[in-house]
Amino acid sequence: MLRIYNTLTRKKEDFQPLEPNAVRMYVCGVTVYNDAHVGHAMSALVFDVIRRYFEYRGYKVKHVMNYTDVDDKIINRANQLKEDPFKLAQRYIDDYAQNLKDLNILPATVNPRATQTMDKIQSMVKGLIEKGYAYAASNGDVYFRVTKDPDYGKLSGRKLDEMQAGARIEVEEAKEHPMDFALWKAAKRGEPAWDSPWGQGRPGWHIECSAMNLAEFGEQIDIHGGGNDLIFPHHENEIAQSECYTGKPFARYWIHNGMLQLGGEKMSKSLGNIISIKEFLSKRDADVMRMLVLSSSYRAPLVFNEETLDAAEKSLGRLKSGLRPALPNVKGIPAGSAAELTSQSEATQQAFTSAMDDDFNTPLALASIHELVKAINTARDEGATGDQLKPAQLTLRELKGVLGLQLREKEGSGQADQFIDLLVEVRSEVRKQKLWALSDQIRDRLKSLGVTIEDAKDGTSWRWG
Repeated sequence: MLRIYNTLTRKKEDFQPLEPNAVRMYVCGVTVYNDAHVGHAMSALVFDVIRRYFEYRGYKVKHVMNYTDVDDKIINRANQLKEDPFKLAQRYIDDYAQNLKDLNILPATVNPRATQTMDKIQSMVKGLIEKGYAYAASNGDVYFRVTKDPDYGKLSGRKLDEMQAGARIEVEEAKEHPMDFALWKAAKRGEPAWDSPWGQGRPGWHIECSAMNLAEFGEQIDIHGGGNDLIFPHHENEIAQSECYTGKPFARYWIHNGMLQLGGEKMSKSLGNIISIKEFLSKRDADVMRMLVLSSSYRAPLVFNEETLDAAEKSLGRLKSGLRPALPNVKGIPAGSAAELTSQSEATQQAFTSAMDDDFNTPLALASIHELVKAINTARDEGATGDQLKPAQLTLRELKGVLGLQLREKEGSGQADQFIDLLVEVRSEVRKQKLWALSDQIRDRLKSLGVTIEDAKDGTSWRWG
């Protein structure tokens, strides 16, 4: 049974979808006003792996990821660049779509946009006013009335009285309560605006996602996801307005990924410690970022630095070694040894599924794959043929695909292998001359590059990892 940690209940729960063998999953996308950074990549990768695993387990997944394409940040950025805000948003949407493709992230089933959901947004605002959960203020804005919702704060665990006491906001005269939030904002000069029953204006951020959810899925979904920085106020406000509008529970499971940290701080544009996805991919393979994410619990903070990236790259090298072909001119391993390799393959599949069923425990899932790679490499070094390696390697290919890893060799890796072969030959000659210090130096230097040297009675072999 697949179990998921639910932010709403703060515990792991058995996954029981609204419809058998189907998953409705909505993940908050990006606000498109600048280049997407590796923090965005982390969240997208987390939910890509979750989606892939659901599909591996036989579920049909409808994955919705929105674009916020009208927002204060977009307008401000467009004004700085003297560019039309809609053209700017489209440019960054196109860039982000390419980023996701380059990261081997499956395209969402649909990518709704706030500007294309305006009728549904206005319908929700109107409905909330009619039910008494919202009010049109004297300044032309429409606000959600937080005091009307007795469950407000249930996702974040915050109490309204405590929020009010700690709020560092200026109480606007038009608001009934300082924590009331805007559903509709009155138009300002030079900003995009739409006609509405409350005058020209544009939607607030939170109502956009609720309306896009309603438009794509109806009143209820299985999973709502995003970074844990969205728990409050964004997701809290989504729950409030959605459930007050429909009268039904909104999302059954809330999944939140941890934040990417650079130098101990969250990576964000406001802190100025940004590494764009483009910049990262110009220096490292996409698999490195994915392996970094897979190597830690998705709910934990993720340290992003050269040390952790190098470790991820070495781990990738070990996995790639399991896909290397059989050695030339081998006679094969005994039937019993081949059976052990098949047994390890089956055990790996079971261990992988058990790990992923436990709240998508990718570090443990990776550990099971590494055990399979170890068995494959041992069999190869003992002289297994390609046919004997094939079943285990097929399992390796299947499971790495579930995690979205491509494990492609770098261009020119064939030449690299030939160079390593040469170094190993030179080292063998060095050992014959009993130059042990130089022999160890070659071995250790290759080890630092992700190449393992193994000395045996019948000669020396090497492998990646």
